[in-house]
Amino acid sequence: MLKSLFSGVSGLQAHQVAMDVEANNIANVNTIGFKYSRANFSDLLAQTKAIATAPQGSLGGKNPVQVGLGSTVSSMTRIFSQGSVQNSDKNTDVAIQGDGFYIVSPDGGNTYKYTRAGDFKFDAGGNFVDNNGFIVQGWLRDEDTGKVDSSASITNINIPPGLTTSAQATSEIVLKANLNSGPIIEDYSPAYRVGSTPPPDEANVPVISPAPGAVNKNGDIVESDDMGVMFNDVGESLSLQTGQGIWASFLNSESSSTNPVGVPGADSNENIVFTLDDGTTETISFTLLASNSAAQNAAVEASAINAKSAITGISATVNATDGIDLVNTNATSSASHNIRIASVSSANTGFDATESNQTAWRYTYNESGGIIAAGADKEFQTMAELREAMELQARAVGDGDGDGVAGENNISIIINEQGKFEISNLGGSEDGDYAINLNVSAYTAPGVTENVRFTRNMEALNAVLPVASGGTAYSQSFNAAAHSSSIDFYDSLGSKHTLRVEFRKTALDTVTGSTWGITITVPEPATIDTIAPTNEKTGTVRFNNDGSLATFNPPNISFSGNNGSAPDQQVNLEFGTSNAFDGMTSFDSRSATSGISQDGFTGGDLIGIRIDQSGTLVGSFTNGRSFGLAQIGMAKFTNNEGLGVEGGSIFTQTANSGDPIVGTAATAGRGFIQAAALEASNVDLSRALTQLIVIQRGYQANGKTITTSDQLLETLIGLKR
Repeated sequence: MLKSLFSGVSGLQAHQVAMDVEANNIANVNTIGFKYSRANFSDLLAQTKAIATAPQGSLGGKNPVQVGLGSTVSSMTRIFSQGSVQNSDKNTDVAIQGDGFYIVSPDGGNTYKYTRAGDFKFDAGGNFVDNNGFIVQGWLRDEDTGKVDSSASITNINIPPGLTTSAQATSEIVLKANLNSGPIIEDYSPAYRVGSTPPPDEANVPVISPAPGAVNKNGDIVESDDMGVMFNDVGESLSLQTGQGIWASFLNSESSSTNPVGVPGADSNENIVFTLDDGTTETISFTLLASNSAAQNAAVEASAINAKSAITGISATVNATDGIDLVNTNATSSASHNIRIASVSSANTGFDATESNQTAWRYTYNESGGIIAAGADKEFQTMAELREAMELQARAVGDGDGDGVAGENNISIIINEQGKFEISNLGGSEDGDYAINLNVSAYTAPGVTENVRFTRNMEALNAVLPVASGGTAYSQSFNAAAHSSSIDFYDSLGSKHTLRVEFRKTALDTVTGSTWGITITVPEPATIDTIAPTNEKTGTVRFNNDGSLATFNPPNISFSGNNGSAPDQQVNLEFGTSNAFDGMTSFDSRSATSGISQDGFTGGDLIGIRIDQSGTLVGSFTNGRSFGLAQIGMAKFTNNEGLGVEGGSIFTQTANSGDPIVGTAATAGRGFIQAAALEASNVDLSRALTQLIVIQRGYQANGKTITTSDQLLETLIGLKR
């Protein structure tokens, strides 16, 4: 009888423990990071009245006869289900989404405790602490590397109040951009770039440039690019091919017969044969009559020559001595240029076979380089070579003092700031001044077509410039595909400087790709080169024919601010990977910079801290920089339910929890961290209140067991009466 009494008592005790557990759950329904527990019941040892027997022959087996001795709470299970995440307005509040625990220490890192409650804050000493004052453990920023090394041992997270960051000199500039490779562009600049040659002593006398440079009005040497990759003033590519070009002459071609046209003794058929541009000849036939006067025969000859002017370009007039004056203005591409007499049939024509005059010459593009000589056809590759070739020819005309030396005049051909050829006839020389009658026309030949855009640009020069008239002739502008980017970077003092990178298309290879020039400049007095101008450095960037980057130079610059900062600051230039598309590219699309960055900054004060999903405390400074100052460590256990519990939402390691596996959030099964949020208790009130009813009924039932057993004992005692 006593067994039932003690069974009832054990049931009361077990349900009392369960009641205590559930009451604790309900009490912590609003405790941040709390994980509710469950009491696990098990029965006690049973008293065996009879053992089980096996079947014997025809007699079946019997089950054991056992009487249970009550129940007990054998274990407590803590349920680590995810609590709901509640947003807060506090930047240092953090919640774990997933498995893991924050690591805190009550003794400066000698011992560790663990919590899910992320209500952290900074104390007066800059320690990152929980509500118990325990310091959160993690990793700090290495001042040497500027990184947070999560492979090191964890330590107290401490960010000193009033933290400042020193200036960091820029060591790398990264540029990503596309440079337009198409035939129509929107971004271009004049084919003009000023150097540093000093101006001439006399403003009205041009400086003769060193070959093959071009010169502006100040005497500055001007660099120019390959004309095969130039564009006109509306961004259309000239697309000059080798052999294409122009005819140009500074004077008309003129020739006069040395004798009057004669009167033959009998009518005679005569001819003059002119050599044309393509080397063929054109024969002019006419009949001189014995009955005509010399003047009349001269008119007949002139009329015959003029009838073929559309072919030869030559017009004829009768002069005062009854001779013939020939003129070729060289003004049209449809007719031949110059006067070149191949042969004459008789002295009666007034001409000798050697009489001719050539003032127009071919100026043709050659992608391999120029061939420049006065009094001959010329080849050019760059704008500077074309400028030099034209000026050399203009100055080769005229020898007024008869000393056998031509070119002693002051004709000036420069490339101005608009990328235009500018021709001036200044006069004032001792010998060789003449009135310029400039005619430019298209050049064509078998297998060579007219380059219309180039011709139109140059035809604008056609003009008459009297000596010392002050008049000037201009071509249309020549432009280079261009693009520029700029970025501020920093020296060792944190002083800001602006670096500007300009790109200009300089060459095109139909097999390998295109080449662009690079001009890097910084404001004076800073320097990046030892050659004047010292605040400027030039280089090239070359692209493959698929638009990928082939190579670039220079790979870095050596910067000296000359303001007290460290000299020879090495700044690496990162334009991308060779044969890849991760940096500079050259596609048929508008030139544009898609990204430019640098790693330097000036000094600044800490003004705010935020926490990202990896648990990194990111500091924001007054210099606009943000970087990780520390990172919260997280621990993961093999058996979370084996952790011990202390007050203040603290868990401790036990023999059955396993050792903590420390690492960063969102790695190796650890959850990620959500900032400005807290994890609520995972207690479900509806479940907890229902469990209260179950526990209450169990407790009441066990009480009934005791009272019923008491009544049975009372009946037993009553048998003695």
